[in-house]
Amino acid sequence: MNQEAVVALSAIGIVAILCQWFAWWIKLPAIVFLLIAGIVLGPLTGWLNPEALFGDLLFPMVSLAVAVILFEGSLTLKFEDIRGLQKVVRNILTVGVLITWASIAVATHLLLDFSWGLSILFGAIMVVTGPTVIVPMLRTVRPNVKISNVLRWEGIVIDPLGAILAVLVFEVLVSMQLQGHASVGHTVYMFGKTLAVGLIIGAGAGYLFGIVLRKHWLPEYLHNVAALAVVFGTFAISNELSEESGLLTVTVLGIWLANMKNVPVYDILNFKEDLSILLISGLFILLAARLNFESFQQLGLGAVMLFLFIQFIARPVKVFLSTIGSDLSWQEKAMISWIGPRGIVAAAVTALFALRLQDIGMENAELLVPLAFAIIIGTVLVQGSTAKFIANKLGVAEPDDSGFLIIGANSVARVVAKALNDNGYRTRLTDGSWTNVKEARMGGLDTYFGNAVSEHADRHLDLIGLGQVLALTPQSELNALAGLRYKTEFGSNHVYFLSTEKEKDKQRSEAKSRKAISHDSHVLFGSEITYSKLASLVSRGAKIKQTKLTENFGFEDYLQQHGRRVTPLFAFNAKKRLFFFTAAATLKPETGWTIVALVQDDSDPAQAEAPTTANGNLDENRLPS
Repeated sequence: MNQEAVVALSAIGIVAILCQWFAWWIKLPAIVFLLIAGIVLGPLTGWLNPEALFGDLLFPMVSLAVAVILFEGSLTLKFEDIRGLQKVVRNILTVGVLITWASIAVATHLLLDFSWGLSILFGAIMVVTGPTVIVPMLRTVRPNVKISNVLRWEGIVIDPLGAILAVLVFEVLVSMQLQGHASVGHTVYMFGKTLAVGLIIGAGAGYLFGIVLRKHWLPEYLHNVAALAVVFGTFAISNELSEESGLLTVTVLGIWLANMKNVPVYDILNFKEDLSILLISGLFILLAARLNFESFQQLGLGAVMLFLFIQFIARPVKVFLSTIGSDLSWQEKAMISWIGPRGIVAAAVTALFALRLQDIGMENAELLVPLAFAIIIGTVLVQGSTAKFIANKLGVAEPDDSGFLIIGANSVARVVAKALNDNGYRTRLTDGSWTNVKEARMGGLDTYFGNAVSEHADRHLDLIGLGQVLALTPQSELNALAGLRYKTEFGSNHVYFLSTEKEKDKQRSEAKSRKAISHDSHVLFGSEITYSKLASLVSRGAKIKQTKLTENFGFEDYLQQHGRRVTPLFAFNAKKRLFFFTAAATLKPETGWTIVALVQDDSDPAQAEAPTTANGNLDENRLPS
């Protein structure tokens, strides 16, 4: 095996993950840094040459990767999510596409002096936005549900439609270049054939695979691999029958599975989401590495003017005309207007068409790729770096995910939730007991009535603004299930649970139970602090109290003063970062910290039996403020 290829592929993977991590750290879309990395590795340093690395396999690989990305995105498209917004989505995908296509074609012809044929082709390519950039941007920007659903549906569905439209325009353009005229009948036939192939194969494969999953004819460990094979197979068959119909096929396949009843696609979706992150990262680096700066110089100021036209005129006009009569506020329309970045499909389709048009001698065909990347880079950089700020200014951004989903609404859970609320943290308590939920609501706490690990919760439990889980029920099995369910949502480092052991001889089995949740999970308040002990303290009148540590009154003084009457719950450092007391961590509070604890009354005769934390240890993992 060529060692240079191994090094190059490994480097792409490492750089991709570093870009994703850095983007997460500074709260900006990763696409920005992936593009920069590709430009640095490619045209700036010359270290990465995708054509030399992959040869003829480059574009087939890109096509299959885009198919997986579209399938993963379409698995999230449930019709119930756009209830009330169907007209908006339909208008954006029909009237909106025509507005974008026509306006960009005219602007390209006037600003860059391209021929009308090449301008119309470029306008068709640029109607796409794409999940490769929309979905990662939504994760960072966190706009409200209406905006997110409209943008997700637009970005995922418009990719195959835009690709089909571009193929039709391309076929007409080639016919006119080679024969001097285009056949209208042939164009209509190609359009109908592409739609028919995509819809029939996508729906048929989706139904059959859904039946296989529903009836458990396939073992669970093969679900992910089988789904990947189905995506590749249907994509290849569709493209063989009708060029570029594969993207529509895999999109229909995903939508069908997402909306088919009693089909377990949760694990498939998680696998495909992880795979999509890797594919998106690698593709952006590779395609950015193919850029040629000399071609950018040939475009000149016209490319900048075209980007400004698309960003400030074409996109807003499309959105505001498509949303006439909807219940979207002007702020929501403005936010949708601002977010419309171009992505992988635009880059891949442009590169493919440019090569073919150059072969037949089309003038300015070599400028299609740099022009497409100028628009991609411009929209990604400008929108990616400003969208979160604009969403906050318009008041359409969801709150940061620093809140807590609390499993249980019992007396212990209510005390902990109230303590967190008093310190500015959002909480949402879940419980299947109406008595507990009613008590929590009477105390002014936000609640969800139902089992937190049920299908009903998957559809109706609002997790907006929540980023951590506290499992505080007396049922160890429910705590374990909640840990397993929500560690994929929030990360295992943000799943905490309360021990439910009641006797010393059960400690070993409890440890095994906790290990089954995740080795990274955190046992709250110390290994000796069980639900029953905390519930007993609360029933005997223990109260939440806050104490600030000073130079003259440190943590050891605090423990010595209160003795066994105190059970520390969590603490804030001088910068208001929150830390939980846990069984395994070693960090201790310092001067300037504030301790929040459950403290027994001095008159409690049972205070000698009250537990304390395990050495007063703290969790080292800070939670966001």
